[in-house]
Amino acid sequence: MRRITLLFVLFAAVATACVRAQEKTYALYAIGFYNQENLFDTIHDAGKNDYAFLPGGEYKWNTLKYTNKLKNMSSALADLGTDMLPGVGCAFIGMAEVENDRVLDDLTAQTPLAEREMRYIHIEGPDKRGIDVAALYNPQLFSPKKIFDKQYVYENGDTTHHTRPFLVVQGELAGETITFVVCHLPSRGADGRFRDWGGKQVRALTDSISAAEPGMKIIVMGDMNDDPDNTSMAKYLGARREIKDVGEGDFYNPWWNILRKKGQGTLAYQGAWNLFDQIMLSRTLLDVNGTKDYSGLTFYKNHIFRRDYLIQSEGKYKGTPKRTSAGGVWLNGYSDHLPVVAYLIKEI
Repeated sequence: MRRITLLFVLFAAVATACVRAQEKTYALYAIGFYNQENLFDTIHDAGKNDYAFLPGGEYKWNTLKYTNKLKNMSSALADLGTDMLPGVGCAFIGMAEVENDRVLDDLTAQTPLAEREMRYIHIEGPDKRGIDVAALYNPQLFSPKKIFDKQYVYENGDTTHHTRPFLVVQGELAGETITFVVCHLPSRGADGRFRDWGGKQVRALTDSISAAEPGMKIIVMGDMNDDPDNTSMAKYLGARREIKDVGEGDFYNPWWNILRKKGQGTLAYQGAWNLFDQIMLSRTLLDVNGTKDYSGLTFYKNHIFRRDYLIQSEGKYKGTPKRTSAGGVWLNGYSDHLPVVAYLIKEI
């Protein structure tokens, strides 16, 4: 009964969000990504450098702060996609900076996510700080079929440092097979070549997926720690600024123009916006010829998810994302990144 009700709400929302043409009806599906900014519990994980997020650590991370973090993040995650799909939200959400299964158990137990029966996908990675990528999904809308990770490789032969792997989730959305690749590339504290290597490795990964299953619809998402026009994305991943320039194996990066034409971003540094959080779409998800043939899942639109509650309203960081802590002060905020959402459309 819940499935029937949910689908009815979805279609009702679509009817108001999409234009009817020649009496055709379309379903809309929201896909999100959100960097959780240090979603840690208060318990030490053996072998991980998570000491800053213990009660005696740098952030004096305690039950009160952790409980509020869960409440805040679950509320924001549940809001993603509700601009066009009120009461439904996202079918799939990629995440970065998640510590372990324990925090994901606690997160999905929060009321806003539990009401939708949201589930999570996570594979423990080798990052020394203990932060991983993960995903949430609505089982009424998306069914995972195959899950694996692909380790990031340091091309200089370094085997002592470890960073986040690429999480690959293949499953069924709207009756079609789709692949999500969730990434968190090396930070800006590292030289740009490390992110270039990441872009190159993700491209090799998606090329191999497409070779094994021609026509596969692929979405690459994540905190890339680079802007859309940096070489990791534009050159090595092959994520293009305009749909007309997307060739076989390439991706469309709809965030490029949002950053460079509109001046909007997902995180701020020294008064300037960056747009590190991106959702990129394979050519197989694009209306390349402009025919508006939505018989299969097709990219529809995208936006940075911005709400007043996600923005710092006063002080030194006014107008920027309201993070959990800043300057040693607990702000009871959300994340230093804003989330992003992309919509897929399909005729029903």
